[in-house]
Amino acid sequence: MRESQRNEPYEEPPHDQIAGISRMHVQAMEAGIDEAWAGAGMHQLLLRTIGRKSGNEHKVALPYWVDDTGAKIVVASYAGNATHPHWYLNLADRDANPEVLVRTRDGSHWAEPEVLDGDEYSRTWDALTTDREFYREYQTRTDRRIPLVRLVERRPA
Repeated sequence: MRESQRNEPYEEPPHDQIAGISRMHVQAMEAGIDEAWAGAGMHQLLLRTIGRKSGNEHKVALPYWVDDTGAKIVVASYAGNATHPHWYLNLADRDANPEVLVRTRDGSHWAEPEVLDGDEYSRTWDALTTDREFYREYQTRTDRRIPLVRLVERRPA
C-alpha cells in the first residue's frame, strides 16, 4: 500500500489571484526561501517551459504528486477553469517543449512531459484524487477533461 500524499487542509485561492500567487511563489523559490517548496500541504516544483507562440521562457510554481513509478505528476486543473492553463498549452506543444526544466528543493533536471490518456489516465486520476479530493470538485466545474502530466526525468540540469 502506498503512503498517502494527502494535503489537509487546503484553501483554494480566488481564481483571479492564481497567476499572481504563482509569480510570487516562483520568486520565493528562486530566492532560496526553503518554505516555498511546500504549500497547502503539498510539495511544489518550479516548471520552466518555452512559450509556444512567443518563444519566451515561462516559469510557474506547481504542486506535484508522485505516482507509483516515482515520477512527478502535475495537474492542469486551473481550479476548474473552462480553459487550460498557459503552462499546459506550452508544455503540450512538443515542438516548443520536447523537454522541460523541473526544479525541486533537491535539485534540477530535464524531463520529458507525458500527457496521460486512456487507462493510465484513469488509474492515475483515481489514485491522485484519493489524496487530493479537491481535484474532483475542479472537474465538476468544467467541461474539459483536466489533464494529468507525468514529468519523466531524463537528465540532470
